[in-house]
Amino acid sequence: MRSDYHHGNLRRALLDAALALFAERGRFDFTMRELARAAGVTHNAPYRHFADRWALLDALAEEGFVLLREETLTREAGGGADDASAKIARLGEGYVRFASEHPHHFRLMFSRPLEGASKQVARAARASFAVLEEVVDAAHREGALRAGLRTRDVALAAWSLVHGLASLVVGGQLPKASRGGLARRVEALTTVFIEGAFEPRKKRGKGAAPLDSA
Repeated sequence: MRSDYHHGNLRRALLDAALALFAERGRFDFTMRELARAAGVTHNAPYRHFADRWALLDALAEEGFVLLREETLTREAGGGADDASAKIARLGEGYVRFASEHPHHFRLMFSRPLEGASKQVARAARASFAVLEEVVDAAHREGALRAGLRTRDVALAAWSLVHGLASLVVGGQLPKASRGGLARRVEALTTVFIEGAFEPRKKRGKGAAPLDSA
């Protein structure tokens, strides 16, 4: 058994071992001793980085939200100066893509309520959601949203729809799809959302006052 790692490698090895154990068991109920064995280190080694299993799971959840933010930011910026509805469509695709490519992170991120989560997890979760909120707020400033809808409510509606699709994908409730097939599913979902929340293009005005995002 390996008893040590070069600086910076042990923490990553433990996180990867935790993900591998979850992939094998379908739950994060391993002990720290089991984690050490899976990582190939001494039974005390995990405590160099994590006080207990919950601290390790928090680190994985925080990592997941950071990765999600990076994925959605990349998608949002990838289409140039499109209107807000096109940006929201790209965010949705990025969200489902992240879930399909990081299913173990995805399950863990949403397995516990944010209330009571560590400050690091809560901050990372809020930062990932802020990407969508900012795009929706820009849509309102363009006069694209239906009257009476608040930024946060629309963002929550969009998130709920795409999260449902992502959960179905991760849970194996839908047939596996190619990258193109996944994009088409998100496009269909986005069409339903956009036509419900957005004003017809011919009615759109410019320079609407920002909505209360509370």
